[in-house]
Amino acid sequence: MSKIYVVGAHSRGRTAAHYLCYLDAALEVEAYLYDNDEVNATSIDGVPVIHIDANTQLNTDYPVYIGTRGVFHPTIIATLQEIGMKDIRPITVDLDLELRNAYLKKYYESIGRIFVKMDDLLVSVTDGAEDEKQFCVYVAKSSFDKPLKDAYVLQDYEREIQVGTALTEERLGADILMDNVGDNISARNKQFCELTALYWIWKHAIEDVVGLVHYRRHFTMPEDWQQRMLDNGVDVILPLPLYVAPSVDGNFRSRHDPVDWDYMLEYLHENYPSDYEAAKAVFDAPLYCPCNMFVARKEVLDDLCEWMFPILFAVAEHGGQKEDTYLNRYPGFISERLMTYFFERHRDKYKVVYADKNFLQ
Repeated sequence: MSKIYVVGAHSRGRTAAHYLCYLDAALEVEAYLYDNDEVNATSIDGVPVIHIDANTQLNTDYPVYIGTRGVFHPTIIATLQEIGMKDIRPITVDLDLELRNAYLKKYYESIGRIFVKMDDLLVSVTDGAEDEKQFCVYVAKSSFDKPLKDAYVLQDYEREIQVGTALTEERLGADILMDNVGDNISARNKQFCELTALYWIWKHAIEDVVGLVHYRRHFTMPEDWQQRMLDNGVDVILPLPLYVAPSVDGNFRSRHDPVDWDYMLEYLHENYPSDYEAAKAVFDAPLYCPCNMFVARKEVLDDLCEWMFPILFAVAEHGGQKEDTYLNRYPGFISERLMTYFFERHRDKYKVVYADKNFLQ
């Protein structure tokens, strides 16, 4: 076996470790490392979790992968260099994307399914049929968002929509849509996040194909993705599934208030009994599609929203407001899991493919 260290003892680090060891069965994690004051388990699946500083004794011949947010990498690298580590491998956005794609391809092959991305699809005709359909990917943006350091030019199919408009007098621009027009849930943005845009799209969008992304996160797809979508009968484009340990259910419970998750399951059991067991199976697995991002035929979006929003409204009514601003966003976090379940449940009805996404600083 080849030994490695992984910096990060929470979700990101465990995900990185799983990708690496799944792709190379000869790898074994010697220890998970951390350098801050966060509370960590003493071990993960029998592997020790070690706090490091300049005096920590490690095997300097072992590679060490940094599976934390990029903002922490410079400090961690400095500490590892003081320890004398020779082979330091930060898991950058690009490396994470490479590992995730390789993992998903191998995983889906192992369960007898094909992992299809937009890049894999071919165009069968070039007669401009996409001009007969209207496409719009809405970009959720808030007056509370931090400015981007990376320059980004909207694609011709993207249009910005201000979310949480009802909560502020500030307007982001004359050409930007607002989520407080007509039937809306704009005032619930602090809990529902980008879902206030999703609700507005459901109720008001007129395009044949609609999507939702974030001002920091956009799909990266071929220039002719609209034609590929039409030619191949694609119903939905989702972001790459993310592996989380120990499962979707367990991961939510460890990062959020489990009371809200339990109530969601209870609500499914009482109101959608045919969905309950199937949903439990999906939530007991380790993959979900994050970020509430998608591109879909409008009819498919309508089906999703008609099913999902009553569940979210019931969960929010039960859970109420939370003092912690992060935990208060629980309807938005639960929707990522519900959306994953919905399209997994209906994968024989809807043709789903995946696409990479970027992250803008």
